[in-house]
Formats: sequence, C-alpha cells, structure tokens
Amino acid sequence: MSSDAWRGPEPATRPVEQNPEPYARGIRYGPHPRHVLDLWQAEGSGLRPWVVFFHGGGFRKGDKASIEAPLLKCCLEAGLSVASANYRFSEHAPFPAPMLDGGRAVQFLREHARAWNLDPLRAAGAGASAGADIALWLAYHADLAQPDSTDPIARQSTRLACVAVMGAQSTLDWREVKRVVGGRVHEERVFREFYGLAHDEIDQPHAHRAYAEASALTHVTPAAPPTYLYYGEPDGDLPSDAEPGVGIHHPRFGALLKPRLDALSVPCVLRHRDDFTGETSTWARRRVNLPKPDALYVEMAAFLGKYLKASGA
Repeated sequence: MSSDAWRGPEPATRPVEQNPEPYARGIRYGPHPRHVLDLWQAEGSGLRPWVVFFHGGGFRKGDKASIEAPLLKCCLEAGLSVASANYRFSEHAPFPAPMLDGGRAVQFLREHARAWNLDPLRAAGAGASAGADIALWLAYHADLAQPDSTDPIARQSTRLACVAVMGAQSTLDWREVKRVVGGRVHEERVFREFYGLAHDEIDQPHAHRAYAEASALTHVTPAAPPTYLYYGEPDGDLPSDAEPGVGIHHPRFGALLKPRLDALSVPCVLRHRDDFTGETSTWARRRVNLPKPDALYVEMAAFLGKYLKASGA
C-alpha cells in the first residue's frame, strides 16, 4: 500500500536496473485476467527452492513486472527460482480475494512444480506493501488446501517455509493502526476499499470480524515460519501535518509483530533503512522514493535461502 499525499524534495536516483527475461511470462493460474504470473528459473541441478513474490499498490494498482531487479538477481544467484504474481484488485473483488489469489498461485506452482524444476516442499513468500500483506497472511494463516476437492490445484498446500517482506502492514484494522502508528494513516482509503465497505459500515461488527481475519497478526501461531521484515520509512512520531496515509509503511507495524513471533521462538529479523546506512532518519528529513540499500536485497535472499535449504534437509 502507498500514499501519494506527502512529498519532500526529490532525491537523486540511480539508473533503473532491468529484470532479465523470465523463463515463462504470463502463466495463467486461475480464471480471472489478473490471475497470471511470470517465472524465472535458477540454475543448478535438482529441484530448486523457490519464492513467489506479490507486488504492492494498495490493492488497487501494480503489476508483477514491478518485482525489484536487485532482489530477483540476488535470489537467482542464491539458487532460488522466483515467480512474480498478479492478483485481483479491490475493484474486482474485496477481501479475502487478494489473499486467496495468493494462495492459489502457491497451489498452482506446487501442482506443476516438477515441470518447472521446482521443489514442492521448499516454497517461500515475498512481497512489497500490499503484496507483503498477502505473503504474511499466507505464511501465518491455516493451510488453505482442500483435500477433498475435485480440483487438483485446490488440494495443494499453501504452507510456506519462510517469508521476507518490505513495508508490510501486520494489522489491517484501522482502529489498531490509529493506536499504534498514529497520525492520520488510518484514514487511508485502502482500509475501507479493501473490504468493500460503505463509509457507514466501517465500525460495524461484521467489519470488525473482517479486520481481524485480514490481519496477519491474528493468525500468528507457533507454526509460523521464519520471517524477515523491512521498513524504509523513518521510525518515530509522524509529522503533525501528515496527510492521510502517510506512515502506511511505518516500522511500528513490524515492532507490533516481532514480539509475538519472539515469544513463540519463531525466528524474526526486523530491519530498517537506518540499519544499512548507519544514519538516523527522521520524518523532518524524509525523502520519498529513496533507493533501497543494495545490502538489503543480499540479506533478504540469504535469509530466504537459509530457511528454504533447511526445509529441504
């Protein structure tokens, strides 16, 4: 998810790195036009561990092509095959549709894993922003497999060995967001549109149930997989003049989740941009669209590789 409301001086940007051509483009994993994914195969003998990536865009925009080239490159160099999937937007179908699409993509890849040299037992989730929410939800939610289904894809598991995400909202309950993050971030329209709610429904009991079901935090159990969390926004209180939605990728979302995982002895790495730069950023100095540190992608790929390889041992 993202907010276009606040802008500071634009920083210098580095050249945009292009993704390599995928092994297969536009593979259909379901009936909707948005049910498509691209696949890159890692080199190496034997069935490869793999990562499925979900793009950001506030559940209302974005595309599988936006997978960040440095992350893709680092994963492939680590011997991890990568899929990048589209999913339905809120305008097409509200929650739980995007999450179920994510699950379907995982199931589809498992069903056809051996045809693409993928190890069905070694799958990870990744994503940015809204896509990070999908990956986290799948990682913690009960398995969506339907063993008695006549559809062989639906019979496949949605379980993930690990998950690595950027800018994830650990809760999608606007009331909790208001309490934890502050400012006016809870007014971001995604918190209504994602659920398909009218304005007068947002504080009704059926809406509260949906908020709980949609939030990754709700589904954390001792079975949760190892988790890597990265946030590029500054920590600390939001500016007093912040517009609605500013802070949608606040590190406090990660700080809310990590203690739950720690208490269950689930490995969790929580990182912030300042961890890589050695600086302390503040909202007063905030700049949008700063390139992510290269070391981030190396660390994320190493994290995924570590736990994917362990899951196949």
